[in-house]
Order: sequence, then C-alpha cells, then structure tokens
Amino acid sequence: MSTLRRRLISIPAVFCAAVLVVVLIPIWLPVCAVADIVRGKFRLPLVRLFAFGVGWAWLETAGVMIAFVLWVTGRGSNLDATYALQRWWASRLLAVLRAATGIAIAADGVDQLKPGPAVMLCRHASLADSLVSAWVITSLAEMRPRYVLKKELLNDPCLDLLGNRLPNHFIDRDATDSSAELRRLTDLAAAMGPRDVAVIFPEGTRSSPKKRASALAKIGGADPQRGQRLSALHHLIPPRPAGTAALMSGAPTADVVVAWHIGFDGMNTFGGILSAISKPPRPVRMQLQRIPRSVVPTGGEEFVTWLDETWLAADRNVDRLLRETS
Repeated sequence: MSTLRRRLISIPAVFCAAVLVVVLIPIWLPVCAVADIVRGKFRLPLVRLFAFGVGWAWLETAGVMIAFVLWVTGRGSNLDATYALQRWWASRLLAVLRAATGIAIAADGVDQLKPGPAVMLCRHASLADSLVSAWVITSLAEMRPRYVLKKELLNDPCLDLLGNRLPNHFIDRDATDSSAELRRLTDLAAAMGPRDVAVIFPEGTRSSPKKRASALAKIGGADPQRGQRLSALHHLIPPRPAGTAALMSGAPTADVVVAWHIGFDGMNTFGGILSAISKPPRPVRMQLQRIPRSVVPTGGEEFVTWLDETWLAADRNVDRLLRETS
C-alpha cells in the first residue's frame, strides 16, 4: 500500500474513532461496566480499556494535528521539533495508560543510556514495549532514539507521520532481499552523536512460551550447539543476530545498552491485556545495563555467542526481578 493511500485511510479513521468514542460514552461505558460486573470482574477491565481507548484516540488526533501544523509552517523536517512532539506524545500516552490501568512504571539505570552513541537491545514482551522505551529514552534520559520497528506499525498515523520524519526504519519482515534491509539498519546507525540511541528488539516479535519453544526448535535444527546454549531461556525468545550486528556495524564506537523489564508479561494480545488489568496491577520495572564496546566481538560466531550470553544474562535478570516482586 502506498504512503498516500495508507494515510488517506488511517488519518480519517483515527479522527472518526476519536469522535465516536466520545459520542458513544453514554452507551458503551455502562455496557462495559455491566459486562464487567456480571462476569465478576470488579476492577472493571472493560471500562478501563475503554477509557484508555478514548485517551489514545484523542492523543493520536492531537499528534496528527500538531504534525500537520509543523508541516504547514515549514518545520516538518525540523528534528528538534519532531523529537519534542514524540516526547510529548509518548509521555502523555503513558500517563493515560497509568490512569486507566493503575499500572506503575519504574526504570532503573536510565543514566546508562548516556552518552551516545549507543545501541539499545530491548526485551519485547508486550504491546506497550515501544511506548515505554520511548518514554524512558526521550523523557527520562533526554536522548533521541532511532528505532527499528516492523512496517505494520505504519498503520498507526502518529507513528507513520512522526516515525518517517525521524531517523527510524520500519523493517519489512517478509522482504525477499534481507541484505537490503540490513544495509538500511547500518545506515540508520551511522553518524549518531552523543544524544543518539539506536533501538532494536532482537527477539523480532513479542515473546510467549509457544514462540520461545518454536524458535528454540528451529535454531536447534539448524545449529544444535547454539540451540543447546539457548535452551536455558525461560522468559525471552532467542535473539536474532543480524539486525543487531547491522546496527553495530554502522556505529563502530557505540556502546551497547541492554534493557529488560517485568510486569508486561502476557500483555501481548487483547485478551492478555484484559486478563492482566482484571487483577490488581503489577508494578512494571525496567532495568538498563551498559556494556562497553571494547568487550563486544566485532562479528562472526564470536559475536553470536556474545549476544546469546548477553541475552541469557538478561533472562536471568528477568527471573531475579520476578522473584523480588513475588
């Protein structure tokens, strides 16, 4: 689908959604409340999710309108203005998430992101991971992210407009020429400065026990030694080395920052989100650790082994956090 066609669909759709959710509040709010109570869900998860939907629709609308104002005033290519809008949008959306669900979010080791350039490797467990990482990077660390995201996210008009004005890459996971995609990642990380962080989710998809088992089986069939090494993973999916290697090739002096979190586990589907917010909110804890570039192998099997060991350490840290909060 062309960019123009996609936006002619997604932008009017989000405007209509913003109007409709407000108009329908007198209908849907009591319907959701009754449905929750009848099912014995006294934390009112459907009401909470509806409230978040209202906030999301209007923040999307506001983001699109501000992006349009920047464009018509000749500041559409102004990186500082666009990063400021990204920071505002992410922080407000996270505030709506907190208010609607009661989830508290804390990040430890934010200072590990400074200075840039850095390549940030993030755990991917939920639909909120991109949002939380953007909030940590832009609002807490006051840095400027360069994201590697799946192209399907372009259907979100704010991500489409802002994401394409900023140095990000929306990767085509079905591309027949993976080398071209990897070259774009190398270019994305090039020329990063002291305020820049390239962000990738090495697992390539939101984790789940089924996906982890499938990935381990596939790796074990192709490389039994690597499969055996990664079999100790309990929470994370095995990392895909190619994208991380491409970013690091483009930024040969960048340190690595590994980010893991707990509290969003299971919130990788609509049903999972409803189930999670039906219960007392779990605290979301995110931790970051910086690894000097000097200890990172430059490539080949040594790099793959290093990435696997780094991911296994992150998996153990997730397990530690879960025990501390249980």
